[in-house]
Amino acid sequence: MKAECVADIAMNSVLSEYNRELFDQYSLLFVDCSYGRPNPSVVNTREHLRYYAGKNFERSTIGGLSNAQTMTAMNCKDVNLTGYSVATDNEGAVFCRQILAYMAAEPVGGAFTDVMDNAGRLKSAGLDTTDVEQMASENQKRIDETRLPEIENDEGEKETVSIGNPADAVNAQKAVGILNLAIDDRNSISGAAVNTQLLPSKRKLEKGTGLDDTEKLSVSEKLLLDEYFYEKCSRYGNELDKAILKYQLEYLAYGEDSDYKNLEKMAQELLFWREASNMLYLFGCQEKISQAEALAGALSVILMVPELMEPIKYSILFAWTFAESVADLHTLFGGGKIPLLKDDASWKLSIGSMLSFRSNLNSEGGEEGLDYKDYLRMKLFMTDTGKKVSRMMDIVEMDIRNTKGNEYFRLDYCLDVLRAEFVVGTRYGYEASIERTYGYEY
Repeated sequence: MKAECVADIAMNSVLSEYNRELFDQYSLLFVDCSYGRPNPSVVNTREHLRYYAGKNFERSTIGGLSNAQTMTAMNCKDVNLTGYSVATDNEGAVFCRQILAYMAAEPVGGAFTDVMDNAGRLKSAGLDTTDVEQMASENQKRIDETRLPEIENDEGEKETVSIGNPADAVNAQKAVGILNLAIDDRNSISGAAVNTQLLPSKRKLEKGTGLDDTEKLSVSEKLLLDEYFYEKCSRYGNELDKAILKYQLEYLAYGEDSDYKNLEKMAQELLFWREASNMLYLFGCQEKISQAEALAGALSVILMVPELMEPIKYSILFAWTFAESVADLHTLFGGGKIPLLKDDASWKLSIGSMLSFRSNLNSEGGEEGLDYKDYLRMKLFMTDTGKKVSRMMDIVEMDIRNTKGNEYFRLDYCLDVLRAEFVVGTRYGYEASIERTYGYEY
């Protein structure tokens, strides 16, 4: 009975040494095998177990002074770790199990219904598969391949007729870069970067022995994981001081090594969706199509090359789509809302303001629609769960390493469940072994 009590005390004592910073920031309970020192190893945990077991078999101070002896004079001869699981085991299954244990009291509420509905609308409308830029490029190719006539200029020299396509001025702005178009102050964008090769998603990981490392995720559990990510991570417009990467949710979506690259990827994704949505409206609005036809027909080159009328009209419509989409991004990054699908009331730019759209950008949006956070939620919902979990482990590790005394922290050396064998001896030569399995959910 004493040996059993000592084993239980030792196991509980080791589990009580969970990493405090990990618990405070991410509400997770793991024993960090580095204990704040270089060269993390489960051997360190085994020695902690041995220490606690040995101390609990020792005589008290009074007993030592009086030379009092217990009946058996028991002692801890050895301790062996016969099994354990670490956070990263089975592609983060152990990590997920702890998150779900923490989130168990959270209901899958209305926010999840909204994001599923929005993602469903986006997909059903083809906004995630309609490549407007590719269509615009193919249309431009038709224009470029059209042979233009030559005329004689005032100096008697022959020169090729200039098209003078107003869409060209809009398309030239694409070279500026989408973030420079969408966000007024580039200096406001975080410049944080990390070496992802040192993080769990890229490096070779240590593995446990396979003890309790399976976690099959249901749809509702995947949604709970997403809710955990939203609760613990920062994003553009809602940055956290403690975070190394300020745009952590964007990192979950794209996994690039800098805030700028992740935000740029998100902006490109938003542009892809918004162009598809805006083209869907614009190409179905006969009034605006007529305006594009009139502008195209006003070009003198049409009189000489009438077959250019149709592709130039469409190049204007594509440019109009791009300009409106940039205006949408400007609103979203400025904190405003944009509806997933446009109508007459929510359309922003006239054909005139499209030509100088950069001077007509503002962050005003309607009261209805989706804000940046909502679009980001859709992207995360549509991102593979395995990738999100792997990148979340990156975020946790880099942030914990940034705290005092945790520079050697590694999630693949964070124990969740351990099984230990205690070998107990007595002064009479008898020996017994006791095996115990303990974890934070046991």
